[in-house]
Amino acid sequence: MNAPARALHDTPRSDWTREEIAALFALPFPELMFRAASVHRAHFDPTQVQVSQLLSIKTGGCPEDCGYCSQSAKYHTGLKASKLMDVEKVLEEARAAKATGVSRFCMGAAWRNPKDKDLETVCAMVEGVKALGMETCVTLGMLTGAQAARLKQSGLDYYNHNLDTSPEYYRHIISTRTYDDRLDTLAHVRDAGINVCCGGIVGMGENATDRVGLIHALATLPVHPESVPINALVQITGTPKALAQPLDPIDFVRVIAVSRITMPKSVVRLTAGREEMSDETQALCFLAGANSIFTGAKLLTTPNPGADSDQALFARLGLSPAPTGMAADHA
Repeated sequence: MNAPARALHDTPRSDWTREEIAALFALPFPELMFRAASVHRAHFDPTQVQVSQLLSIKTGGCPEDCGYCSQSAKYHTGLKASKLMDVEKVLEEARAAKATGVSRFCMGAAWRNPKDKDLETVCAMVEGVKALGMETCVTLGMLTGAQAARLKQSGLDYYNHNLDTSPEYYRHIISTRTYDDRLDTLAHVRDAGINVCCGGIVGMGENATDRVGLIHALATLPVHPESVPINALVQITGTPKALAQPLDPIDFVRVIAVSRITMPKSVVRLTAGREEMSDETQALCFLAGANSIFTGAKLLTTPNPGADSDQALFARLGLSPAPTGMAADHA
């Protein structure tokens, strides 16, 4: 039970060691949950959960070979590629999302990196969603510094670009871009003054050391991501990771808890894979410090609990959607 003495330090640290993080993972489950819940309560209202919705604004045809993704052109998943959506159609979706209590609207495009002309269309979407009084997030692949600056000019609040897994396991997931490519895009986003949304996926065949490595990579960034999505792999027929052994639910909750402790002021999002999780597993994730979800029947291309299901779960647990602009209490 000898976890790092500084684990509950109020000030976020970027000097975590892998040994310290491994020690947290190794704690008895009740002790880990207590520590994570204590950190959560120190910085957030534990009864509030930020609710986002994710829309695929350009689906399929991606030239990357991410081994988990239905949208890669390299795999036969039955998904048909589509063109970039019209701005007004996206705004219709955003209005409908807002009516269900969604505070952040996220837009994803299956690109390796956006073309400048397409980026202008995305910027128009961002401006339109902002005008509705919602927070905005996009995920478009790799960015140049100039593209990040243009997105900031449009009013973008968050940019999502996940590290996916540990640096060591990364080569088993993707070969068409490097870990450093991902870190470079994060630096461009941060330099532009946009909030960073960055997390990973577990259950892709990685081992416990790789899960330590993922959290270490995130928690030792120069500034912790403001939003940390933790995804459970959704197995998609036709992708290389379709037959990966699902992660034990308790082990998944441990990832949430260690993320909360090591990144105390980040919003930790319980993301993909909720469709396969019991209400009890999700409840444990909230107790462990998760305080954000994606709602809506689809996450880009995979199933997700709908708004009615999430509202019913929130009612059972006494949770409520957080207001726009949710952030850690820095007092």
